[in-house]
Amino acid sequence: MTDDKLLIEQLANPKTQRRAFETVVRQYGEQLYWQIRRFVLSHDDADDVLQNTFIKAWQGLASFHGDSKLLTWLSRIAINESLDFLRRQKNVVTMSTDDADLGVANMLMADEYFDGDEIEAQLQEAIAQLPEVQRTVFLLRYYDDMKYSDISRVLGTSEGALKASYHIAVKKISEFFKSHD
Repeated sequence: MTDDKLLIEQLANPKTQRRAFETVVRQYGEQLYWQIRRFVLSHDDADDVLQNTFIKAWQGLASFHGDSKLLTWLSRIAINESLDFLRRQKNVVTMSTDDADLGVANMLMADEYFDGDEIEAQLQEAIAQLPEVQRTVFLLRYYDDMKYSDISRVLGTSEGALKASYHIAVKKISEFFKSHD
């Protein structure tokens, strides 16, 4: 595992940039895939969003000066790409709330790459019903165990607002499970 400081130096040098970026893809690809996958749920869609994330990162290398961790910068791109993908999907497909609830669980259970159980599918249904900010904070905190300070850097929001969003998201998810017993 190559350390961030060395990678950032290599990314800034045109002679070593391509090889360093290949290292970035190998080193962070899987972690970013799972981060994206929790947003978009489908394996094929997550692969597409991951590819777009790395394209944006490659195109934006000149704007990255190492002010944050490499993973934080990549996560910001991945999250924005995921949210953009979801917004585009929302514009393409309009469903009633009931259909959306059934759709998430059925889609996950039918996905050959989904290795969770029915409770995980229900959790994903509950998460899908959250507003965008609450969903994003919940996913980063719950699944990635990201610190509020890191989420704050990724989303450009205060830690207090993030804590409130997370608390509200947890409450809504709990209510979802109580109402579906």
